[in-house]
Amino acid sequence: MQVVVSWSGGKESCFACYKAILEGFEVSHLLNFVSKDERCMYHGLDSKLMVAQSQAIGIPLIQREVTWDTYEGAFKAVMIELKQMGVKGSVFGDIDVQEHKDWVDRVCSEVGITSIEPLWGLNPEQILTDFIDGGFEAIVVNTKADIFGEEWLGRKVDRSFFEDLRKLHSKHNVHICGEWGEYHTLVLDGPIFKRRIKILDSKRVLIEGYWKFWLLDILRCETEEK
Repeated sequence: MQVVVSWSGGKESCFACYKAILEGFEVSHLLNFVSKDERCMYHGLDSKLMVAQSQAIGIPLIQREVTWDTYEGAFKAVMIELKQMGVKGSVFGDIDVQEHKDWVDRVCSEVGITSIEPLWGLNPEQILTDFIDGGFEAIVVNTKADIFGEEWLGRKVDRSFFEDLRKLHSKHNVHICGEWGEYHTLVLDGPIFKRRIKILDSKRVLIEGYWKFWLLDILRCETEEK
């Protein structure tokens, strides 16, 4: 079956893509939504980073500009276009937030696309462990400031990160995979990558709005041979 992957650039969407490929799905495109200032809707990173990931992986990227009010309509419109190109399913990285899955199932069914959730119902700790042990490389790029200090930005998602996260989980009830938006990641390398992403310049920014969060604003990057 030919499928598209809902792509945030983070560990869950990447790992879901990986598992879908292992299960025999043919991934035709990565799908990413950005704001009018060309920032990723999910974590606020420059949208060019998603382009770099697409090039490093070797799967074409579709990016569309949206607002939260136009998101659903834009999503359906893209799905209809892709359906006409032979795409029959869409892959998502949801784990255990039922309202997310309910939305995905509804909008996909309304346009006649199969929703595919490779990570759904799996143990979050096992997902993170399998991601790390599977050879993926990711860093923390966005954190809720009331839970994480700025020193978490840029941290590699590895065993040390996992253990520190478990301590926060017991203290603040943080979801191990950050499913409630506690933290976001950017994947730089892994089994589905043909080239590796190298970050050349970045800065830490505290953003205050509806939520207060830390952002690792990546200013320059490049892809390199593995």
